Amino acid sequence: MAQVLEFKLPDLGEGLTEAEIVRWLVEVGDVVAIDQPVVEVETAKAMVEVPCPYGGVVTARFGEEGTELPVGAPLLTVAVGAPEGASGSGGDSGSDPESAGGSGNVLVGYGTGAPAARRRRIRPDRLDRAVTEAPVSGAPLVEAPVVEAPVVKVLVAEASVSEGPVPVVSPLVRRLARQHDIDLRRLAGSGPDGLILRADVDRAIRTAEETATARVAEAPVQAQVPASAPNGVAVAVDAERIPLRGVRGAVADKLSRSRTEIPDATCWVDADATELMAVRAAMNAATGPSAGPKVSVLALLARICTAALARFPELNSTVDTEAREIVRLSGVHLGFAAQTERGLVVPVVRDAHTRNAESIGAEIARLTELARTGKLSPAQLTGGTFTLNNYGVFGVDGSTPIINHPEAAMLGVGRIMPKPWVHQGELAVRQVVQLSLTFDHRVCDGGTAGGFLRYVADCVEQPAVLLRTL
Repeated sequence: MAQVLEFKLPDLGEGLTEAEIVRWLVEVGDVVAIDQPVVEVETAKAMVEVPCPYGGVVTARFGEEGTELPVGAPLLTVAVGAPEGASGSGGDSGSDPESAGGSGNVLVGYGTGAPAARRRRIRPDRLDRAVTEAPVSGAPLVEAPVVEAPVVKVLVAEASVSEGPVPVVSPLVRRLARQHDIDLRRLAGSGPDGLILRADVDRAIRTAEETATARVAEAPVQAQVPASAPNGVAVAVDAERIPLRGVRGAVADKLSRSRTEIPDATCWVDADATELMAVRAAMNAATGPSAGPKVSVLALLARICTAALARFPELNSTVDTEAREIVRLSGVHLGFAAQTERGLVVPVVRDAHTRNAESIGAEIARLTELARTGKLSPAQLTGGTFTLNNYGVFGVDGSTPIINHPEAAMLGVGRIMPKPWVHQGELAVRQVVQLSLTFDHRVCDGGTAGGFLRYVADCVEQPAVLLRTL
């Protein structure tokens, strides 16, 4: 007798708790093999094809394309053959994947061994909506186990506030509570031994929002402004509303956090890039044994950045606000801003301090191609320690970029163009570029930032300066 197994959205790692269905790769009635990709989803970090750990016939899909699901919500159900040696009793749809011909790959939440008990970060309201949603096709709905959201108690009495340590393990839960001004000592956790889960904090946030909404409704109307108007500005009924989710939502959250937490400052300088452009042309024109792949201007600037960070390591750091410490990082993982159809992404060149210009250029080219096709993994978009932003490709001269939190600095590069310039005491037309450095004033003073930027400018104007560090 065939078993009907439910495949839920697995934990995609990197602290991601939800994903949006972009494209279904299978239809109801299709036969799928073990580890065959069945759906393409978009997280806040990247596009991911999700493989199914079961082999069989797809009997139902949950969620239309464009639907956002939390981790742990049902994706689809698969009818598989009865396990070898099974008795006449019906199989349980919640049986482990290995006993039903499961995946040989290790998929978070599934895998080859016996399933271990784990706590999932599931938003109860989204899970209920995802489970009760009708399947996409007209196929009969297959009964699947429903995970009931835990009942969360929000304690508001002053007397109930605990004076001991707060039972929270996840730093994500602490950050979420801090962002919404939720006092964790007033929450009763629904996890084992009173552990406070994300679902508990989500429930407390909703309760606080409902209370605030009720107070606003009771207050006298001050002006004829729509209740949903932001900042008291009237919004036309036909105004378009675009959800902040996926890549755009992740960028909005990170930039807002950067502006809120980091006391940034910016300094800039114009530099004569004529010699740098000449050196690049000579490199790319080389023939014979010394010939090699073409070197981009961005690769040369990236190599200059790693040399500058070796001299000014204060800018290759981050701030631990809870410990009130500056964490100076030993390695340089260089991020570079890349504009794609899905929005702005910052791929990271790992261990850039160990690479030469040619190696950095090859890695930048590889990551840029993955960014354009939407195939960057979350790991390739995280872990940067310093960012290089070449906004000159947009035809602009200067900018004051926002630091890529939790980094401490970002170098911006404008367009390189012919301008009048005093060279060797005479007016000449030279290739000039504007360089700007935005830095976290907590990690260093203006002298350090100015020294870093001046060194970068010196390398641009006189590339031979780099020979000292080769």
